[in-house]
Amino acid sequence: MQLEKGRLSIACVCMVLGFMLVIQFKSTEDIRASQPSQRVEELAARLHQAEAENKELEAEIRDLRGMSGDAKSEKITDDIMMISGMTPLEGPGVIITIDDSAKKAKMENDPNLYLVHDEDILKVVNELRAAGAEALSINGQRLTANSEIRCAGPTISVNNVRSAPPFEIRAIGDKDNLVNSINMRGGVADSLKVWGINLTIQPLDNVWIPAYKATTKYKLATTSSKEEETK
Repeated sequence: MQLEKGRLSIACVCMVLGFMLVIQFKSTEDIRASQPSQRVEELAARLHQAEAENKELEAEIRDLRGMSGDAKSEKITDDIMMISGMTPLEGPGVIITIDDSAKKAKMENDPNLYLVHDEDILKVVNELRAAGAEALSINGQRLTANSEIRCAGPTISVNNVRSAPPFEIRAIGDKDNLVNSINMRGGVADSLKVWGINLTIQPLDNVWIPAYKATTKYKLATTSSKEEETK
């Protein structure tokens, strides 16, 4: 009698476990099936982009290997000059002009909200960089890795050079991507328009950007032969 009860209990437990496994498997399949197709398409687009960039890099490596010593050095030097901002560039892109608001500040609002600030310029620059801008300048000052954009009283300082509005931001890159990055719904252009700050964006087939005018000096940093420092 006890043996029969034991067998029956084991059978019930097995049935319950089997039922739970079926439910879990079905839930997993439902979750997989319910993933937004937009997310899948986004990941696929990123994968294709990464593959394309990888092929471009591989082709560039092959070109460099096939060059003579002098040609290779010249190519590397040109690339360094472009990346560091030490040479003027031109190409398709946009010119963005930003100016203070012409609206009269309301009594209940801070009048500074109607003025262009360094953080507004930074937002525009960051959006352009995220959209693939290859070179940027602000009021004739080329932006490099060492450039600063900060408030300096009633002016904005770029590369330690002060300038007042209107601010002209030049960017070289895919015109459509650059325009869309600024004009996207709820983006930087919409937030500035709330206070009447004027922003115009002009796509052009050829935008000229000056070279970095200052000199870069490293007092503490030195070149290193280490590939990666291990902790």
